[in-house]
Amino acid sequence: MKYDELLKSRRIRAERIAQKEVRRAMELAERDLRTAQKMMGEDRDWGFAIAYNAVLQASRACMFSQGYRPAGAESHKNTFAFMRVALGRNRHKLVTYFDRMRTKRHQALYDQAGLITETEAKGLLAKAEDFVNLIRRELAKEP
Repeated sequence: MKYDELLKSRRIRAERIAQKEVRRAMELAERDLRTAQKMMGEDRDWGFAIAYNAVLQASRACMFSQGYRPAGAESHKNTFAFMRVALGRNRHKLVTYFDRMRTKRHQALYDQAGLITETEAKGLLAKAEDFVNLIRRELAKEP
């Protein structure tokens, strides 16, 4: 099983998850994309944070669809660890980018206002839109 190491280290846990919860996470991801687009012109830090949240929610939908949840105190970090395995080597770089943006988001929200540049905000939003679409397509393939 490809998630053995994450299970053993208690970064994720196996759980029976209703399809309704998968759909709800995707609905949140899509809502967050729409909100991030609106917010970018007003406050880049918040637009960035909301775009990041869209990625997180889509990732959670992917996890849920496979019967897993993040575990432990570092649920965002553990979610991206799961996604590196779930999406495989060809998307490792993309997941690593989102994990770096996790740290940047934390700094922007808790440490330093005005940290996010326009280029960073727009770049994350574009990648978030592509990622949510990717996860939507992957979920559509599942029985």
